[in-house]
Amino acid sequence: MIKVVIVDDDPMVRTGLRLILGGEADLELVGEAGDGRQAMAVIRDLGPDVVLMDLRMPHQDGLTTIEVLLDRPAPPRILVLTTFDADDMVLRALQLGAAGFLLKDTPPPKMIDAVRTVARGEPVLSPSVAQQVIAAATGRYAAQRPAAQRELARLTEREREVAIELARGSSNAEIATSLSVSVATVKANITRIFAKLGTDNRVHVAMKVRDAGLL
Repeated sequence: MIKVVIVDDDPMVRTGLRLILGGEADLELVGEAGDGRQAMAVIRDLGPDVVLMDLRMPHQDGLTTIEVLLDRPAPPRILVLTTFDADDMVLRALQLGAAGFLLKDTPPPKMIDAVRTVARGEPVLSPSVAQQVIAAATGRYAAQRPAAQRELARLTEREREVAIELARGSSNAEIATSLSVSVATVKANITRIFAKLGTDNRVHVAMKVRDAGLL
């Protein structure tokens, strides 16, 4: 059973998510909160596996809440929900360690799959949103391109291919199909990529690929 908490200041959004998730046998909606301060207490008391987190909220925003939560031992996986505004808030949430992000109007089946995916420890980068974030960030971080290119030069050709697929938001299984290799081979390449780039976060790899101009 995957325990879920919803954090959003809009009661209608919380109601919609409650209806979407409530009918799934393997998902248990254990609590909800209307702002970041409430969320801290709810999450502390209920210990959810996954938190659906809005970013713009009164009293304490989503970014502050994510930063505090992910600094605790055994934190939940954070899935950011946004109406999307290509700004630094979404990028910052990923840098802080959010498991991914989705538009609030994501179709219910994809929303449910996303919760299950992050609960398994895999990231969710909605392709339509990811491309907008990448486009918005490419010009802003153009000065970082030479450094990012030097870092990615450490990778083998196969590792670069896997890194690019990661940046596109592909799952391990999707990467394996795209590159005609086994999932085990994909995982081995990801482990080597992490070691060479000094990270353990798929999102950080994606941002390096973006900064290097490979998308």
